[in-house]
Amino acid sequence: MPLPSSDRPLGVAVIGYAFMGKAHSQAWRNARAFFDTPAYEQKLLVGRDAEQAAAAAERYGWQESTTEWRDVLTRDDIDVVDICSPGYLHAEMAVAALDAGKHVLVEKPLANTVAEAEAMADAARRAGARGIRSMVGFNYRRVPALALARDLIAEGRLGTIRSVRSAYLQDWLADPGAPMTWRLDKETAGSGALGDIASHLVDQIHFLLQDRVTGVNGRLHTYISERPAAEAAGATGGLAAASVAEPAGEPAPMRRVTVDDAAWATLDLAGGAVASLEVSRVALGRKNSLQIEVFGDLGSLAFDLENLNELQFFDGSSPVSRQGFTRILATEPEHPYVSSWWPQGHVLGWEHSFVHEIADFLGCVRDGLAPSPSFADGLAVQRVLAAVEQSAAAKNILIPVDA
Repeated sequence: MPLPSSDRPLGVAVIGYAFMGKAHSQAWRNARAFFDTPAYEQKLLVGRDAEQAAAAAERYGWQESTTEWRDVLTRDDIDVVDICSPGYLHAEMAVAALDAGKHVLVEKPLANTVAEAEAMADAARRAGARGIRSMVGFNYRRVPALALARDLIAEGRLGTIRSVRSAYLQDWLADPGAPMTWRLDKETAGSGALGDIASHLVDQIHFLLQDRVTGVNGRLHTYISERPAAEAAGATGGLAAASVAEPAGEPAPMRRVTVDDAAWATLDLAGGAVASLEVSRVALGRKNSLQIEVFGDLGSLAFDLENLNELQFFDGSSPVSRQGFTRILATEPEHPYVSSWWPQGHVLGWEHSFVHEIADFLGCVRDGLAPSPSFADGLAVQRVLAAVEQSAAAKNILIPVDA
C-alpha cells in the first residue's frame, strides 16, 4: 500500500550521517513545514560509529540511531529508507529494503556498476507492482532555474535542440596533499569525477531534453596518482571502514588513487543533438560550478550552479537589433517550487533542492505515483558512465549505449 494501513505517520530512516546524510536530514526536517506532504516521523539514523551516529541523530532531529542498517528491514514502524551511504553499498541496501516492502530513496549515482544498477532497477519494478515507490536522488532536477529550463525546452521556446555544452568543475582535490578518502578508491566509489559529478550532467541532459544518449566518445585522466593515507570516516557517511592514522611526526604512507580526477565525453543523442561533457575535481578556482548551455534553432539557455537562482535565456525570434541573453531570476511564485518558500525575489540555496526532492518523493508515495527520476533512469545514467569508461579504455573510440 502507498501509505500504512493504519494511516499513522510514515516512519523514515536515513542511512548515513556525513555529507549527504546531513543534507538529507535537514531536508526531512523542513519538507513538511513548507510543502503539502503526508505526515511522517524521523525515526532512525544509521551510521557505522555508534557515538557519532547518536550525536548526529540528536543534532539532526532523529528519534533513534543504530549501527546496523539491517534494522530498517525488520522494523514495522519504518516505511521509508533513504540511502546516503557510499556507492558500493547502494545495491545491497536498496534491494533488501525494497524486497522488505520499504519505499526507497537512493542518493546518486544509483550504483557503482551497470550490473548493480540493473539489479536495483529489477527490484524497483518488482516492488512497484506492489505499490512500493523508489527514486534516485539527482537533486539538481529540483533547482527552480533548471526546472524552469526544462519547461521552456518542453514548450518549444528553443526549437529543435542542436547541441548541449555541459561542465561540472570543482577544486577540492587540487592539492596533492589532500588525503585519501573512499571517493578516491575504485572499490568503494566505482569511479572518480565521472560517477561523482558527471552523473549529474548526464541526468540533466536526459532531464532537460527528454532524450537519451545513443553513443559516447570519452576520456578519463588521473592527475594525482598517490595521496597521503588518512582517516576517511568523516567522508563516508559513517559506514565505510576508516584508515588508521599514523603517529604524530611520522610522514603518512602514500596510497594509490584508483579513480579519475577528470573526464571528458562527447555524447550522441537519439533526437540528433550532440552534447559535450567535462568534469573535474582538480579545476583550481572552481568550487561547485555546474554549467549547462542548451542551443536550439530558435533560442538558447545558460545556467551555472554558482548562480543557482539565475537562468539566462536567449530568444532568437526577437529582432536582431534587440537580441541578447535575458537574465531570469527564478525567485517568483510562478517559478517551480518557489511559491512554497519566501516572498518573491528572496533567493533559495543549494540545500533547498533536497527539500524539494523529499517533498516530491513523499507526494508520489501518498498519491501512488511513480517518482522521477526512477531507478530505471538511474540505470540509464549508469550505462552512459560505463560507456565513457569503455571508450576511454579503448583510446576514445565510439561506444554505443544500450537503450
